[in-house]
Amino acid sequence: MNSIESKLIEKSKEAFMLAIELYNKPTLRYRVEGFSLFICNAWELMLKAYMIKTFGESSIYYKDHPERTLSLENCIQKVFTNEKAPLRLNLERIIDLRNTSTHFITEEYEIIYIPLFQACVFNYVRKMMEFHGEDVTKDISQSFLTLSVSTSSFNNEELRARYPKEIANKLIALNEELSSDIETGNADFAIRVDHRYYLTKNKNEASATVAIDSQSEGKVKIVRDVRNPNETHKYTCKKCCSEINRRLAKDGVTLMFKGEPKKFNDYHFRLFCDYYNLKTDEKYCFINRIYANPTYSYSIHVIDLIYEEILKNPNHIIEVLRENLSKEKS
Repeated sequence: MNSIESKLIEKSKEAFMLAIELYNKPTLRYRVEGFSLFICNAWELMLKAYMIKTFGESSIYYKDHPERTLSLENCIQKVFTNEKAPLRLNLERIIDLRNTSTHFITEEYEIIYIPLFQACVFNYVRKMMEFHGEDVTKDISQSFLTLSVSTSSFNNEELRARYPKEIANKLIALNEELSSDIETGNADFAIRVDHRYYLTKNKNEASATVAIDSQSEGKVKIVRDVRNPNETHKYTCKKCCSEINRRLAKDGVTLMFKGEPKKFNDYHFRLFCDYYNLKTDEKYCFINRIYANPTYSYSIHVIDLIYEEILKNPNHIIEVLRENLSKEKS
């Protein structure tokens, strides 16, 4: 590996970890500005290392100013040539925020941008592995890649009362624009971070505890089960297979079938569904019965279960499932 390339990669990872650490520190009020500055720096260094490896060292310099290296915007245009790619759109939005933060920023930007920040973090981890074979989760735990979220809400009337008209209108327009893009975009552009609360009597399953006071004047209503399958069961069979293959490749695990390496495919997926009766369990599968032929969508729990089972026996798991299913039918 080129020495400049390796130095860029190491500095990129340092900038990335600084971005994560800054954002997740509860005492800092400079979280949005700090995160946007360091995450952009991390991407720029990572992309320049990739350009050196792919196009040569001269590719990171301006042709008319060979003493100056390209900006992050230039690097993005050269590496991600599709202008409408969600990952590119995500980065361009965060660059705009970085540029804005040098002039003026409010705490409401955090509420607006957190879905983009979260997608940007996961995109970086994935591209660092894809471009350079570097697993960032060896340096920073996977659990820390989920950014902490402000509990404040975005309220138009409060904004108008707190800020001058021009600033309030700008924030409201930006929130409406990004909210629309988030709803129609995919996970490379933005990842919504929602807090959902469920009641359990098992303390070991709880992340927080509450007490019920019968004498309290405040009244609440317990909602037993609210679901939106577009959020809880958003994976098709194809997407499940793709994610399982991504995880296997990341961990260097080869799935074998009859002594030959195989990509996990829809046939293998159906074997798991049949053996574990996944389509009959609402935790794993949602059945849409609007049409004459029902369609199926799956939750992240399906991917987790299948991946964990493959890890236990990657050399023979497919044969075992086939044999057991055959015995059940006979």
